Amino acid sequence: MRRRDLIAASAVLPAGLLAGEAMAGEDAPATAAPLSIAGVGLPVITEGRIRNYVFVSLRLHLGAGATAETLRVKEPYFRDALVRAAYRTPFTVANNWTVVDGAAVAASLMRAATTIAGRGKVARVEIVSQTPRRRTGVRAG
Repeated sequence: MRRRDLIAASAVLPAGLLAGEAMAGEDAPATAAPLSIAGVGLPVITEGRIRNYVFVSLRLHLGAGATAETLRVKEPYFRDALVRAAYRTPFTVANNWTVVDGAAVAASLMRAATTIAGRGKVARVEIVSQTPRRRTGVRAG
């Protein structure tokens, strides 16, 4: 490292430490920001055939002691658990291939969240949007 870089780093380091100590002393917000998971493709399966895909956007409302930063690294596990559950027991709505059962999706992800993140880390799951891959040529109830 060059001498100029060492001097610049030593000048910035104490200021960064002081700023970190000041931020640590502040009160944490009462409610943690929710974690958003966008674009999870879930199959619509009827009579043993995949009829359509619905892309679901979710919002995980966090429980006590959980932060979006700590759960963001576990987002791939939430996605995987949801897709696996959708193939095992499809979230299909009778006579409608353009939506999935939101309550079943939320319940399934809540069960998986206990295993993935720990008990009480996810307070509830909210379905933000559902977008079907195909809108024409499918049954819509």
